[in-house]
Amino acid sequence: MNMKAYQTWVSEFYKKRGWYQLDPFIRMNFLFEETGEVAQVIRSIEIGRDRPDEKPQQTEELLAHLTEELGDVLDNLFILADKYDISLEQIVETHKEKLEKRFSDK
Repeated sequence: MNMKAYQTWVSEFYKKRGWYQLDPFIRMNFLFEETGEVAQVIRSIEIGRDRPDEKPQQTEELLAHLTEELGDVLDNLFILADKYDISLEQIVETHKEKLEKRFSDK
């Protein structure tokens, strides 16, 4: 699935669930929450959690969990972009141009 198709799909999915209409400030809080979950999984992968109340997970489980949490982060970004009528392609192209301009050999 390409980015445009996914952005359309996720927007429609969130609209059907009643999640799309949430204020962008609320959406940002969801993004922060999901980013924290990404950080927790990366910590588990890199240095472990050392929590007696948590069952240790295998690397495959942790990577599957990381993939899931990264998807949650992306969905929140996609919804924010959609709310402001910014395509993912536009974001990628603009960011690429910025980096090339900033770091080009002069």
